[in-house]
Amino acid sequence: MKPEIRKIQTGILLINLGTPGAPRSREVRVFLRELLSSKRVLDINPVWRWLLVNLIILPFRSGKSAKAYRKIWLKGGSPFLVHLQKLKNALLEQLAEEKIPVELGMQCGEPSLKSAMARLHKQRCDRIIVLPMYPQYASSTYGSAIEDLYKEILDDWNIPHLQIIPPFFSDSRFIEAWAKVGLPYLENGPDHVLFSFHSLPLRHLKKSDCSGAWCKNDYVCCLELVSENRNCYCAQSYHTAKLLAGSLNLETEKWSVSFQSRFGRDVWIKPSTEEHLKQLAERGVKRVVVFCPGFVADNLETLEEIGMRATEHFKEHGGEDLQLVPSLNNHPEWVSALTSIIRQHLASC
Repeated sequence: MKPEIRKIQTGILLINLGTPGAPRSREVRVFLRELLSSKRVLDINPVWRWLLVNLIILPFRSGKSAKAYRKIWLKGGSPFLVHLQKLKNALLEQLAEEKIPVELGMQCGEPSLKSAMARLHKQRCDRIIVLPMYPQYASSTYGSAIEDLYKEILDDWNIPHLQIIPPFFSDSRFIEAWAKVGLPYLENGPDHVLFSFHSLPLRHLKKSDCSGAWCKNDYVCCLELVSENRNCYCAQSYHTAKLLAGSLNLETEKWSVSFQSRFGRDVWIKPSTEEHLKQLAERGVKRVVVFCPGFVADNLETLEEIGMRATEHFKEHGGEDLQLVPSLNNHPEWVSALTSIIRQHLASC
């Protein structure tokens, strides 16, 4: 009697950046060192990167960031991790009938990417559908996630088959999930809707130009998504905003795009969210609703930077009310959208 051939087991791996283990300087320092030591995040000479990270950024930024984390920390831990764990559990429920394992791996911090891969290996997963949870492509986020994953499996004798889901910045399911989450915040008719994305150094955009001739670093080349800028983070961000604005039936003059979270002296993508909010307030805009569709879960950049600091900044310059639309987190619409995306890739296995 011939032995039965085991059916190939497929697992799902969710990858995201990570979070400090606690809102204290020591844990934040460990997190930032791991994050900023990546050549994709700080794409400068390795010696200069080490000096910048260890002698300038960590000594001055760790305590400040820890203080900010304490403002948003939940009883169950980091909001970012709490929401992503709930999302993972919700996906497990949705995929229970297919008996598909789902694991969450963080590039920095816990649960680590290494531990997530070990759990999938323990469940005998030969095929892994990988979902980097970065809607728009950037080498510092999506690219680094894939690089970190490859490093984890490099020494495995049996390399699993990886099926990597591409950036979903224009996926109608992603757009509609954001629209469903944000629509209640538009019922009272805000004066303006702002789509705020994480910023990047301008040189990152130039390096993403496969043609070598399209990127002009003047933002005009990012306003339309074409073949030449298909890997441009800025162009993909504008495209996400355009699709979401259309789904929300926003008039052209009622919405705009800005970029947040810049640091250092390099030239970053403009307009900056802080400066843009100031200009909106000075123009007489009183009530603003802010979406952050570059993130899939609330974190320091959404809750503290926008929900607290940007709100205060807007009011200081004449604004009256700033409403932050919660991120997708584990909202049922997002769970349904992700389940559909995953099942689509399961069908193609």
